[in-house]
Amino acid sequence: MEMDADQPNTAETTTIDASKEKSMTTDNIDVPALADDSGDTRMAFFSDVVGLLSLFLLLLPSVTPRNPIPIPNDPTRLSFREAPKFQNGLTCFSSPSSSLPYNTTPIHVAMTLDANYLRGTMGAVLSILQHSTCPENVVFHFLWVTHEPEVLSSINSTFPYLNFKVYSFDTTRVRGLISKSIRQALDQPLNYARIYLADILPQEVKRLIYLDSDLVMVDDIAKLWGVHMNDKVLAAPEYCHANFTNYFTHEFWSDPLLSTAFHGRKPCYFNTGVMVMDLDKWRKGNYTEKVEEWMVVQKSRRIYHLGSLPPFLLVLAGNIEPVDHRWNQHGLGGDNLEGKCRSLHPGPISLLHWSGKGKPWLRLDSRRPCNVDHLWAPYDLYHTSKNFFED
Repeated sequence: MEMDADQPNTAETTTIDASKEKSMTTDNIDVPALADDSGDTRMAFFSDVVGLLSLFLLLLPSVTPRNPIPIPNDPTRLSFREAPKFQNGLTCFSSPSSSLPYNTTPIHVAMTLDANYLRGTMGAVLSILQHSTCPENVVFHFLWVTHEPEVLSSINSTFPYLNFKVYSFDTTRVRGLISKSIRQALDQPLNYARIYLADILPQEVKRLIYLDSDLVMVDDIAKLWGVHMNDKVLAAPEYCHANFTNYFTHEFWSDPLLSTAFHGRKPCYFNTGVMVMDLDKWRKGNYTEKVEEWMVVQKSRRIYHLGSLPPFLLVLAGNIEPVDHRWNQHGLGGDNLEGKCRSLHPGPISLLHWSGKGKPWLRLDSRRPCNVDHLWAPYDLYHTSKNFFED
């Protein structure tokens, strides 16, 4: 499901030109090698080629796709290959008192489930398991609006050993609070489900990683799980270089009362597609109601243009625990209107995020992908998908 928007069209973004890309590092970029009908030898070669390609792509400037070829895509009829069974390493069985960094503590991950974004969800889940030291410790919590048997069947057949639960999201709670944004995909009720995670998930789930469906993780999720919250309700990468004023309208900033919302804080933009959440603190602090209050104001005053992101910023910006930027290489889907290609930001990468309008599976199918889309392709379990250079 398309989750939070990346940035408004007028906001500043950090991109790099070809000359600068040569100096960037990609410490955790690698790709899975899945067995297929052609045998292990071919897949070993394929994995090596893709690994080299992923590094080569970092040296190329962005290329905007021209006249993409539309590919019919009925999400209810997608067929996926079965993923390998991922098992825990030896360190996963250490006792909680052990000096080893891993034990059997569950890692809770929440994602939304929508047929239109199922291909992205499958890739995201595969990437998390592929790079996890303790994949059997990861517990997935999926939220959907309606019961879709085909979607559930696809998950069970693709990941037969996956530890997951599915929850219904009652859209009546949010429908009257949604305001029209700059892109229709951002107005879907499921986009707002992250606000209600503390209410929907069981009380025993006290800590949670929320992830969008349009990303892949190329590092061990246990590292993100283990970030120190320092008594904060939420942890996420912050981007203080972005022009924060662009996330809200002139009416907001010109109102002497509304504009004091950030008084005493130094607010920075953060992307709500990758968040570590302390659900206990969220519940005790009534953060769901705080976010809803700003959505009520938006209905009458039009104080922002994006979807579920701005009310999060109004409540929490400047009061979250910052996480290393490597955990959200966001904006790879371009802006919210055109979805033009973007380059990778400089620095090491642990998570690639196609926030914005452009989605890698659609651009790959169009035969006009952006360079960075090839980094998503190895995690695509879509049964008939082919890598771009196979033809």
